[in-house]
Amino acid sequence: MSSPGASVGEVAIIGAGLGGLTAALALQRQGWRVRVYEQAPVLGEVGAGLSLSAGAGRGLASLGIGSAVLDASLPVPDIAFVHYRTGERLAGALTQDTPPDRGFDTARHIHRADLHALLLAAVLAQDPAALSTGKRLERLDESGSHVVAHFADGEACEADLLIGADGARSAVRRALFDDTAPQFAGQIAYRCLIPRERAALFMGGVNAMVSIGAARIFNRYLIRKGAVVNVVGIVQSDVWPQEGWNTPATVAEFAQAFDGFHPDVLGLISCAPTRDLIKWGLFVRPPIATWSHGRVVLLGDAAHPILPFLGLGAALAIEDGIVLARALTEISSFDGAFAAFERARIQRVETVRTQSIRQGEIIQASDPDRVGVGNSPSQNTTLFDYDPCTAPLHVQP
Repeated sequence: MSSPGASVGEVAIIGAGLGGLTAALALQRQGWRVRVYEQAPVLGEVGAGLSLSAGAGRGLASLGIGSAVLDASLPVPDIAFVHYRTGERLAGALTQDTPPDRGFDTARHIHRADLHALLLAAVLAQDPAALSTGKRLERLDESGSHVVAHFADGEACEADLLIGADGARSAVRRALFDDTAPQFAGQIAYRCLIPRERAALFMGGVNAMVSIGAARIFNRYLIRKGAVVNVVGIVQSDVWPQEGWNTPATVAEFAQAFDGFHPDVLGLISCAPTRDLIKWGLFVRPPIATWSHGRVVLLGDAAHPILPFLGLGAALAIEDGIVLARALTEISSFDGAFAAFERARIQRVETVRTQSIRQGEIIQASDPDRVGVGNSPSQNTTLFDYDPCTAPLHVQP
């Protein structure tokens, strides 16, 4: 069948997350026939707010959805880091001012479901048959000319190449690269969405704030044109006894986890919905030697899950999708394209991975009165300026 470069072929993508859909849309726009296979039986409104780096935003704009993303998102303000108990400013600005909207010259906040819906709509506009749901991968078979994915429902698909974009518990990674289980990172996260009008009494006149304390952080900011407050609290813990990723939580246990925090934090927690309050354990995996095997390649969390303390997880997946599509379109062999993709991305991903760990160590320090947020990785603008549309592909090994 076809090879990349001058001619195109068929791609199977396992996983309909942000990275998978970004790769799908980028490849469709270059003439590839793309089929996306998602394990979930239905794609619903999942997740909460996320940060979209300026570079990732420009990458999405290159795929024709920039205006829609801008309309669905807000520019990230100067986020205030404050002492967990007193609310005293440690870094950033205590302000309710809306920053000038400079498009994708700055990072943006957006609901994950809104961004996912925009990407999915764009993929289906290119090809209404591009998505299949309820497809749980069971095994992969490779030959010299194609790869076959076998699903639990008895169906199979054959493609020129296959992209594993199925998250940190990736079945593709487990099948061909690394069958060790993800490891609990000693962190439990709580999340919820609160209508701004309900939360207003506890916002303290500040739109975006991170309250930092020993082994705990509480982050909240606005999404959906300022109508909704996105709330995430992360707590260090020795155990995560749950099996699932998204486990229902109670307001009482959320409040207990942040006992001793400022009254505004506890007030926001008291506003959390009794339904749709979720907790999940954070899991990581060690780096693997390569992200490709024959005609199969990994991207996003399937290749390199990271901790969320810099808010760059979604950006990395989007960046991967765009850079991989560029490599497959510009380089005349699968091996060469995969190698160029990995060489172009490995240092970027490793830097973000290690700096995310460091950021977590700083903002969960044992003595928040002495925390050095001003010199933390979150203040390093180079981490957030990476542009997947212009990053060099032909990096030497």
